[in-house]
Amino acid sequence: MNNAIFIDTSNNKIITVGLRVGDKDFSLSREFNRKTQVVLPLIEQILKENKLGLGDINEICVNCGPGSFTGLRVGVAIANTLGYLLNIPINGKEVGQTVEPSY
Repeated sequence: MNNAIFIDTSNNKIITVGLRVGDKDFSLSREFNRKTQVVLPLIEQILKENKLGLGDINEICVNCGPGSFTGLRVGVAIANTLGYLLNIPINGKEVGQTVEPSY
């Protein structure tokens, strides 16, 4: 089954994390003060709500822009790190190919 995480940190007020499990989509959004402190807990929450762990994810999709430099950098950095650790593609790129923000 194809399970994918979606990360969108392009908005200056709201962070959205999504999950696709097979053909079903789920999402969580949260207003924030510091993006770095919101994204990973949202990922953990959406996985827990769907009884999945990081090891069940086989793809990551991240919004690469447009958006603010800092906002995009947070989402892309988290996606690249998780993709590398889990050995899964990000935005369809093979493992080891870095995804970069587009400002």
